[in-house]
Amino acid sequence: MAVSVQPGPWDAVLELTKSAQDKNSDPLLWAIQLSSSLNAAGVTLPSTEVAHLLVSHICWANNVPITWKFLEKALTLKIVPPMLVLALLSSRVIPSRRSCPAAYRLYMELLKRHAFSFASQINGPNYQKIMKSIDDVLHFSQIFGLQVCDAGLLVVQFVFSTVWQLLDASLDDEGLLEMTLEKKSRWPTRPQNMEIDGQDSFNEKRTELYEGMHKINTTMAIEIIGEFLQNKVTSRMLYLARRNMSSHWAGFVQRLRLLAAKSTMLRNSKYITPEALLQLTSDTRRLLSRACKTSSLREFHAVMASGSLISSAGQCHGAIWSALWLPLDLYLEDTMDGSQVASTSAVETLAGLVKALQAVNGTTWHNTFLGLWFAALRLVQRERDPSEGPVPRLDTCLCMLLSITTLAIVNIIEEEESSLIDETERSPTNQRKEKQVAGKRRKDLISSLQLLGDYEGLLTPPQAVISVANQAAAKAMISISGLSVGSGYYECVSMNDMPMNCSGNMRHLIVEACIARNLLDTSAYLWPGYVNARSNQIPRSIPGQMSGWSSLMKGSPLTPSLINVLVSTPASSLAEIEKIYEIAVNGSDDEKISAANILCGATLVRGWNIQEHTVLFITRLLTPPVPTDYSGSDSHLVGYAPFLNVLLVGISSVDCVQIFSLHGLVPQLAGALMPLCEEFGSCVPKVAGPLITGEEISSHAVFSNAFTLLLRLWRFNHPPLEHVMGDVPPVGSQLTPEYLLLVRNSQLASSGTTPRDRIKSRRLSRISSPSFIEPIYMDSFPKLKLWYRQHQACIASTLSGLVQGTPVHQIVEALLNMMFRKINRGSQPLTPTTSGSSNSSGSGTEDAFLRLKLPAWDILEATPFVLDAALTACAHGRLSPRELATGLKDLADFIPASLATIVSYLSAEVTRGIWKPAFMNGTDWPSPAANLSMVEQQIKKILAATGVDVPSLTVGGSSPATLPFPLAAFVSLTITYKLDRATDRFLTMVGPALNNLASGCPWPCMPIIASLWAQKVKRWSDFLVFSASGTVFHHNSDAVVQLLKTCFTSTLGQNSSPISSNGGVGALLGHGFGSHFSGGISPVAPGILYLRVHRSVRDVMFMTEEIVSILMLSVRDIASGGLSKEKLEKLKKTKCGMRYGQVSLAASMTRVKLAASLGASLVWISGGLSLVQTLIKETLPSWFLSAQRIEQEGGESGGMIAMLGGYALAYFAVLCGTFAWGVDSTSPLERRSKILGTHLEFLASALDGKISLGCNWATWRAYVSGFVSLMVGCTPLWVLEVDVDVLKRLSKGLRQWNEEELALALLGIGGVGAMGAAAELIVDMGFDY
Repeated sequence: MAVSVQPGPWDAVLELTKSAQDKNSDPLLWAIQLSSSLNAAGVTLPSTEVAHLLVSHICWANNVPITWKFLEKALTLKIVPPMLVLALLSSRVIPSRRSCPAAYRLYMELLKRHAFSFASQINGPNYQKIMKSIDDVLHFSQIFGLQVCDAGLLVVQFVFSTVWQLLDASLDDEGLLEMTLEKKSRWPTRPQNMEIDGQDSFNEKRTELYEGMHKINTTMAIEIIGEFLQNKVTSRMLYLARRNMSSHWAGFVQRLRLLAAKSTMLRNSKYITPEALLQLTSDTRRLLSRACKTSSLREFHAVMASGSLISSAGQCHGAIWSALWLPLDLYLEDTMDGSQVASTSAVETLAGLVKALQAVNGTTWHNTFLGLWFAALRLVQRERDPSEGPVPRLDTCLCMLLSITTLAIVNIIEEEESSLIDETERSPTNQRKEKQVAGKRRKDLISSLQLLGDYEGLLTPPQAVISVANQAAAKAMISISGLSVGSGYYECVSMNDMPMNCSGNMRHLIVEACIARNLLDTSAYLWPGYVNARSNQIPRSIPGQMSGWSSLMKGSPLTPSLINVLVSTPASSLAEIEKIYEIAVNGSDDEKISAANILCGATLVRGWNIQEHTVLFITRLLTPPVPTDYSGSDSHLVGYAPFLNVLLVGISSVDCVQIFSLHGLVPQLAGALMPLCEEFGSCVPKVAGPLITGEEISSHAVFSNAFTLLLRLWRFNHPPLEHVMGDVPPVGSQLTPEYLLLVRNSQLASSGTTPRDRIKSRRLSRISSPSFIEPIYMDSFPKLKLWYRQHQACIASTLSGLVQGTPVHQIVEALLNMMFRKINRGSQPLTPTTSGSSNSSGSGTEDAFLRLKLPAWDILEATPFVLDAALTACAHGRLSPRELATGLKDLADFIPASLATIVSYLSAEVTRGIWKPAFMNGTDWPSPAANLSMVEQQIKKILAATGVDVPSLTVGGSSPATLPFPLAAFVSLTITYKLDRATDRFLTMVGPALNNLASGCPWPCMPIIASLWAQKVKRWSDFLVFSASGTVFHHNSDAVVQLLKTCFTSTLGQNSSPISSNGGVGALLGHGFGSHFSGGISPVAPGILYLRVHRSVRDVMFMTEEIVSILMLSVRDIASGGLSKEKLEKLKKTKCGMRYGQVSLAASMTRVKLAASLGASLVWISGGLSLVQTLIKETLPSWFLSAQRIEQEGGESGGMIAMLGGYALAYFAVLCGTFAWGVDSTSPLERRSKILGTHLEFLASALDGKISLGCNWATWRAYVSGFVSLMVGCTPLWVLEVDVDVLKRLSKGLRQWNEEELALALLGIGGVGAMGAAAELIVDMGFDY
C-alpha cells in the first residue's frame, strides 16, 4: 500500500537508504544514522511512515539482499513497528511469492523473529496510530466485522490473519484452495496483474530453482503455522479467536483440516505431522486451563478443577455417587408430592438439571446417564411396597422413570445431534442425505444401559409391573429367535409357555421406552446378558387369537369385549392411539365415548412409551370443534356432554393429574377446562344425554367434574399471603388461573419457533397439534371470573351484602330448604335478613329442587351465604353438628362443584379465628380418643431419627380435644363420604385442602383429624399418621432447623443412627415411607420428611440462612474428621501429627462437595428461582460482610477450615445458579445476567477495596477463586452475560493474588468485548514460568 508523504524528513530517509544501498553500507551503521536523523527531526519511533517507505522501497524495485538487511536492522532497533511491517509485507509478498520466492522466504524469516513478541509493541508510543495503520492494510474491520477498539483485540486479529494468510497460501501452492467452500482466499494470494518476469524467466535452470524454493517455502509456511499454534502466546491468541470469532474460526479449521488431509508438503515435513497439526486446534486442548502457581493452593485447585469426584477422591463413606447425583434423587422425590401441580414440564426441568450436574461435576455423559438411571430407579424402589393411602404414587413414579426420564434424555441427545446436523449441512462435502447423525451422547446412553444390567438390586420390578417386565423380556427373546409375530403376540403368550429363566426386570422396560423413542434399535436385544434363555427354548407354537390392539388395527369393530380389553391394556405404539383418536373424533356417539374410555384407561396411566402423545390427544379432545352443520343457539359443547364427561372423569385421579403435570400440560389443560366450566355452568340443568350404560348426564354433573378438576390445577385452597393469620402455612409459588393462562398463551405462541421445538415437532404425532392456538384470557370467561373474584373476597373479609328478595337471597333460601328439609324448625329462618322477618321455610321443601333448576354459577354465587347461615345456626344451637354435616353433604351431592366454595369459605373462616372451638367429645362432634394415643406414639417413632421433640397429644377428662369450629365442620363433612369411584375425584380435591388447613391450625389439630380418619379407614392409618407428623415442623422453627441438621449429618454419615451410618442418598431418603418394615412403622429418613414439609414453612429466607450456617458447620466437622477439639489437640502432638483431621484433602473436598450439593438442592427445591436469586444477590453478600468465624480451632487446622468453607460456598452458589438458570442459552437470560452481574460486581468491588469484608480472608479468597473457576470451567455462557468492565476488575483482582491463569481464563471467555483485555494479559504474562 502506498502512503502519501509530505516533503521533509521522509525524503532524507529515502536518500540515506539509496546512498547506503549504492555503497553497500553496513546495515547497523545505516540504522544508527537513520535513527539519529529521525530523532533530530522530532519523529517519534517506531515510525509508521518509515515502515511504509522501506517496504515500498523494497517491493519491488529494490528487492535485493541489502535492502532486506536494512529492514531487518530497522526492526531490531525499533525504528519501525514490527506488526505493521509484517502486515505490509504480507499484503505485498504473499501474492508475489511465486515470482519472488526469496522475498517470501525472507518474509517468513522475519515472521519467525518478530511475530511472537508483542509486549514492547502494545506498550510503546504511537500504538493507536500503528493499530490504525495495520487495520488499513489488512482490512480487519471489513473481514472480521470487529471495530478496532483496543490494542489487544488488534493483536488477536493480526495473529489470526497472519496464520490464515499462510494457510491459504499453502493451500494455493498445492492446488487445494479450490476445494474449500469459498474456492478462494479472503486474502490476496496471487498478483492482481499479470506477472511479467525478466528476460530469463524461461530459463530452465531458473525455473527448476524456483520450483525447489516454492516447495521449501510451502513446507516452511506450514511449519510456521504449527509454531503459531504451539507458541504459548500466539496459541492463546488463537484460542481467543476460536472462542469469540466462531464463524471465522469454523472456516479456518475447515481449511486446516483440508491441508492435513491432502497436503503432500505437510506429510513430508520433518517437524510436524497432520495429526499434530489437527491436535493443536482441537477443542479438547485446554489453552486457558488452570495452572496454579501458589503451592499452598495447588492441591485445592486440582481438586476443584478436576471436575469428576471419581478422580479426586476414594471411597469416602459411600459419598462419591451421592455427591454427584444427590440433587437428582431429591428433585425426583419432590415431584412425587401429589398435592403439588407444576405449570412447567418435568422433562425440561430434569433435562436442565442433568446438564447442569454434568457440567459442574465434569463427568462423561456415560456416567451422567448412569447416575440418572440410578436416581430414577431408586425412586421406583422406594415405592415397591408403599403404605396404602389416598395418594397412590407408583404409577407416577413409573411415569417419571419410563416416560419423563426417557424424554429428558431425548432432549439432551437431540440437542447435540441437531447441532451436528447443522454442521453437516454447512459442510462443503454435505451430500444432503437424510441420515441420522449419531452423536457421542447417544453412544454413551447405549453404554450406560449396557452397564445398568450389572445392578440387579435396582432392577427388581414392583409387583404390579412384573408381568409387563416379563412381556418385555419375552419380546426380546422372541425377536432374536427369528420368529415372525405381531406386536400383539407378546400380550397373548403365556409366561407358562416361556423358559423358566425368561424373567424381565426394569431394564427391559427402560430399553423398550428408549426403542419407542428412537434412542435405541432392536440390536439392544443382542447385548450380552439381556436375554437369558436360549432361542431353542422358545415355544414354536403361536397362539391363534390376536390381542385387543392387534384386532383393532386389523379393523375389528369396538365390541364391548374388545373395549374392555383395550381399556385394561395399554397401547404399545403411536399408530394405535392415533387410531383411537380418529375414532374419538369421527366415530359415532357411542364409539366416541368408548374411545374416550380407552384413552383414559391403561394407555394413559401405563402406556409409558407413548404417554406424551396420549396426554396431548386427551387435551385436544377436551376442545372439540364446532360441527360444520351445527346451527343451534346453545354452545356446541352441550352436544358433546357425555363424551366430555367420560374424559373428565377418566383423568381426574391423583395419578392422572400428576401425569399431566409432569408432562407440562397443566396450562393447556386449564385452557381447555375453562370454556367447559363457562358453558356448562351457564346451562339450566337438564339431561344432556345418556351414556352407553344408560346413565344420564346433566350439565351440573359435567360442570362439577370440569370445575373441580380445574381447581386442582392451582392452589385455590391456599389463602394469599396478605390474608394469612396465625400459624397458617404460606403459599409459596401460588398458581392462579390468570398465571396458568399466561403460561398457556406463551407456550402456544412460542411453539415451533426454537430449534428444539422444531425437533420436538418431528417426534409428535401429526394430529396432536392444538386445535385452538389463539391466546385466551380470564375476560373470556365472565362467569368464572366473577366466581374467582367472589372466592378472593371471601378469603379477604367476612360476607356482607345479602339483600332480602333478591334472586341470590331466594336461591339461598331454596338451598337451605333442600339441605335441612328433614328438620322441623317452624318458621325460624336460618338466613340472615336485613329487615322485618322471613318465613323462608313457609314455602315448604317440596318445590326446593324445582326452584334450584338454575345454572351452576348462580348456585355457587349463593353458596357462601348458605354456608354462613348454616355455620351460624349450628354455632347458636339451631342446628346440631350432625345435621350440619348432613346438610353440607346434601349440598355437595346436589352440586359437587359447591365443594370448592365449601373449602374456600371454611378455610377463610378458620383463619379469621372468630368462632368458638368445637369440643370433639363424641357427643356433639366425633371423638378421636379411641386412637389418639396410638397416633402420638407412631408420630414419635416416625420422627425418632430427627431428634425433634413431639408435643404431647394427651387429652381427656375436663379437657377434650378441640378443633376450630369451621375445621370441625369440614372434617365432619369429609368423613360422611363413602370411599368409591364416584366420590374419589371430589375427595382428591377436598383431601389436600383439609390437610393444608389442619396443618396450619394449632397443634394438635392435624393429629386429631388423622385419628378421626384412621377410625374411618384403618388401612390408611400409616399414611394419615405420617401426614400428621409433618405438622410438628409447621409450628416450630427450631424443629425445622433440627431437621435440616439431621439431613446434613445423615448424608455425610456423621449420625450415629443405624439409618444413616453410611451416609449418602440411602441415609437421606431411606426407603421412602411405609409399614412394610418388620415391626410396623419405623423412623422415616430425614430427607423424606423435609420434602413433605418444606412447602409449609412460612419463612423460606430463614431456611436459606440456616442452610448456609449448617453447611459451614458441616465443613468444620468434615475438616476435623468429626473429632472433638480436645482430641484434635492431642492428635497434633503425636509423632505423625494430623493431616486435617486424619483424612486426606481430596476426601475432605469430596465430602465438602457433597454437603454443598445437598445445601444447593434444598435451597432450590424450597424456593425455586426466586430464592436462589435472593441467595446470590443478598444472602451470600451479607454473610461475607458480617463477621463469620468457622475456623474456631485456630492455627493450621483453622486456616484449612476457613479455606474449605470458601470452596464449599463457591460450589454451593454455582450449583444453586445452575439449578435455577441452567448452563445453556435456553434459560431466563435477562434475570440470570442481572443477578449474576450484581454478584460479580460485589466480588469486584471487594477486590477493588471498595467494600470491607467481615469474613476470614482465606474463606474469601477460596470463595472468589472457586466461584470464578467453576464459572469458567462449567458455565462459560454465564460469563458472556456479564459486563466487560466487571470482568476486567475481577481479572485485575485475581492477578493481585497471583492468579494470572484464572484471570486470563475469565477474560478469555468473556466475549469480544473482553478479548482485547485478555490478549493484553497474555502479552503481559509472557508465559515464561
